[in-house]
Amino acid sequence: VQLQASGGGLVQAGGSLRLSCAASVRTYSSHVMGWFRQAPGKAREFVAAIRWGIGRTYYTDSVKGRFTISRDSAQNTVFLQMNNLKPEDTAVYYCARANGYDTTPSNYGYWGQGTQVTVSS
Repeated sequence: VQLQASGGGLVQAGGSLRLSCAASVRTYSSHVMGWFRQAPGKAREFVAAIRWGIGRTYYTDSVKGRFTISRDSAQNTVFLQMNNLKPEDTAVYYCARANGYDTTPSNYGYWGQGTQVTVSS
């Protein structure tokens, strides 16, 4: 399984970006696709996740109301729409796949290569 993340970039505070993550093989209803981020010198942290089958979504508190995770089943692609970005959102963003919902990175077996998001103040 290969996950290809894209869509990062440099944006001013208050701006928006949309990240995409395409899977090389079919994603099944039992899978969960997640987004994590890692800022320099910090641990990788959970951002959002979606249950592929029913579409239920989960968010860390700091992004609720600003970020939206969604999926396109036909394209095997998961998205992260990020609005009202803040400088503290600056990090490398990773997509990952797990067999069930979890916020712990070690429980995700497949990872994309990461895409840099930089928010200037």
